[in-house]
Amino acid sequence: MFQNPSDATLRQLLRQSRRLAVVGLSPKQDRPSFRVSRQMQNWGFEIVPVRPMVESVLGQPAYARLEDVPGPVGIVNVFRNASELMPVVDSAIAIRAPAIWIQQGIVNEAAAEKAQAAGLVVVMDRCIMVEYARLGVS
Repeated sequence: MFQNPSDATLRQLLRQSRRLAVVGLSPKQDRPSFRVSRQMQNWGFEIVPVRPMVESVLGQPAYARLEDVPGPVGIVNVFRNASELMPVVDSAIAIRAPAIWIQQGIVNEAAAEKAQAAGLVVVMDRCIMVEYARLGVS
């Protein structure tokens, strides 16, 4: 059964991984993906929107797929339905992302286990913004 990493591991991940590729980042300000990403951006994270058919979000160019994102990604932050998670995990593995953070309310044990087996740090069913604040990461 899947277990999230320890608080120490989460702190280290959030301190070292300052570039977030946000899969499913909505351009609509009332959506959780927008609010969370905007706050992470305010805290100094570089936000890379991954959303087809959108030019930009939060002042950053958007990409249709993870594979289209130039340069390395520290954390793939996922705002998608659990049923849509496996292709995102496959893409995160393909780009050799060190971590995937699956937002609160999204649970897919098979996808999480596949990512872990490929060597990714996996956080599931937790909000990156809430955890960043709770852990007092600076």
